[in-house]
Amino acid sequence: MMSSSSSASHSEPLFSYETVCAIKDDLQSKLGGRSPSFGIILGSGLGGLGEHIEDAVIVDYGDVKCFPKSTVVGHKGRFICGVFGGKTVLCMQGRFHCYEGHHPQLTTLPIRVMSLLGIKSLIVTNAAGGMNELFSVGDLMLIKDHINLAGMVGALNPLIGHNESRYGGERFIATSKAYDKEYGQLFKAAAAKLGLADIIRDGVYTFLSGPCFETIAEVRMLKTMGGDAVGMSTVPEVIVGVHCGMRILGVSLITNEAVTSYESVAVANHEEVLETGRKRAQDMVKLVEEFLTQLK
Repeated sequence: MMSSSSSASHSEPLFSYETVCAIKDDLQSKLGGRSPSFGIILGSGLGGLGEHIEDAVIVDYGDVKCFPKSTVVGHKGRFICGVFGGKTVLCMQGRFHCYEGHHPQLTTLPIRVMSLLGIKSLIVTNAAGGMNELFSVGDLMLIKDHINLAGMVGALNPLIGHNESRYGGERFIATSKAYDKEYGQLFKAAAAKLGLADIIRDGVYTFLSGPCFETIAEVRMLKTMGGDAVGMSTVPEVIVGVHCGMRILGVSLITNEAVTSYESVAVANHEEVLETGRKRAQDMVKLVEEFLTQLK
């Protein structure tokens, strides 16, 4: 296995299939042989959902053989496996980002591990800047589609290089239906039942590499392209989830308004992201729990 700071060649994977199997085996042994059916990845400021998982087994990333550590403030860097919404889930409190210096194949390693654990459904959450004028800070945007700008114009697509068909996917996968419509409808139904329908939005998530927040010109360009929210994660994970045959629910917490005017005095900052996450955390817990409860 190569280190996270090294670059994989286009012919060799950063993590071999055998290495991912070894990571899966070590994690599974530490989970006591549990078999989660859902994977949940928690974005910046949303890690509190993990505290509500019952009968929980907690495993720090650093305690899993060959697994990297999370370095971002607001990401605890641990797995929590237990029961939530009547389902056995494997929750990640902390994800990996390309802006940390990681190769895209490393940022999506957890999805490969989840797939080998038998997980076929994935819930991904993130903190995002709102670009749609109809959105407000604190809204939850159900991701209906994404723009993989960082992957389209650079090398940040995790499927570049050797295609490992043992994960289940062919090289040229279709991502036009990456986000499961039935899951989206159930999430909206959960929001309606809980009286939270007024904070739910639909939109297109735009993935940039970060770590800089966007310039005004960049935000204007992204809006013209059809983006409703912008962030620095999620899309590589979704692409690999599709490659592994997973059903995916994506939700963005709108933590700040992306600046579009040169006259504005507002400045995006990470603390604002975390604070909005803390304020909306309990609603997210209730929504995801109700969503899982509704699933047969």
